Amino acid sequence: MAAAIRLARRNQGQTGTNPSVACLIVRHDASGSHVVGSGITQKGGRPHAEPVALAEAGELARGATAYVTLEPCAHHGATPPCAETLISAGVARVVTAVVDPDGRVHGKGHAMLREAGIAVEAGLMAQEAKDGLRAYLIHKTMKRPQVTLKLAVSADGMLGVRGSGQVAITGAAARAQTHLMRARHHAILIGSGTVIEDDPELTCRLEGLQARSPRRIVLDPAAAIPLGSKLMKTASAVPTIVAASSDIDPARRDALAAAGCLVMPCETVGGKVALPELLEDLAATGIMSLMVEGGARVAASFLEAGLVDEIVLFEGPVEVGNDEGAIPSPVTASTLPAGFEECDRLVLPHVAAGGKMLGTDIMIRYVRADQE
Repeated sequence: MAAAIRLARRNQGQTGTNPSVACLIVRHDASGSHVVGSGITQKGGRPHAEPVALAEAGELARGATAYVTLEPCAHHGATPPCAETLISAGVARVVTAVVDPDGRVHGKGHAMLREAGIAVEAGLMAQEAKDGLRAYLIHKTMKRPQVTLKLAVSADGMLGVRGSGQVAITGAAARAQTHLMRARHHAILIGSGTVIEDDPELTCRLEGLQARSPRRIVLDPAAAIPLGSKLMKTASAVPTIVAASSDIDPARRDALAAAGCLVMPCETVGGKVALPELLEDLAATGIMSLMVEGGARVAASFLEAGLVDEIVLFEGPVEVGNDEGAIPSPVTASTLPAGFEECDRLVLPHVAAGGKMLGTDIMIRYVRADQE
């Protein structure tokens, strides 16, 4: 099951509204355990992991054990139920990690297998499997995307300096981790202030993963995003959504649409986009995982609304200082909101542009305790 959980991460964020699930077909005999078939939910969401693994195993699947990270589906859709496919293949035993919360499946997949005489064991390494399935589970149970808040924080607790553009708080290794996070999310969100101040691209620029850039979302109730910004110049190539008030000037809406943006009319409260309603709308479009990357006001708004499921902090050795214009981070490792617990920590080298080693960056991931 541990191997299946690792395999499932491969297509995370690339399987549409279906979760990235993995299946291993294993034969156990006197000489040990042998994987005879492996499968993962394919990009776009079809086919599912089970038929892929069974096709590879062929006749060796008969009498074997299937290890699946999520309960096999039990409903007819574009393809037959995966539970039915496992039954037809003649597997003798199915071991799963997580019960599917989808009302069309919940417990029904396991029941179909048991009724066919197949031994079923559920809940193996459930907590470990939920880590990769969290976006799907939240989408199904809360009807909104999973929200990951990512912040790069200086040694003195700052995000940057107003009027100075992007401040290099972390090194290249940490920035590569950020790009990998982008590739694993359906969408990335910032506020219009960050666009005006930093003019970011918000794409995945890791070699070989450029095509996995997520949809870009800008909270922009007044539709003030500059048409000459990098986001606008690339909106026709990388899907870009502007979350704006429903009563913006029609000419402005047309200009954004002409640049290639999708203008999403949103409810506003006190001049700000209503975040719970926005997340519901995004979930309805199939966005299951959302990475919030800036700036300070947007991060604070998500935290205050209780809409953050994970926090990823990149702590750098650079000090920004407390001069006028310095932007304090709404959260640091020492000011963590209640209910979050550390689950991962990674130490990365911080090398300056000139090649000088400045120390280390630390990547820390926190998860809400009630979702572990």
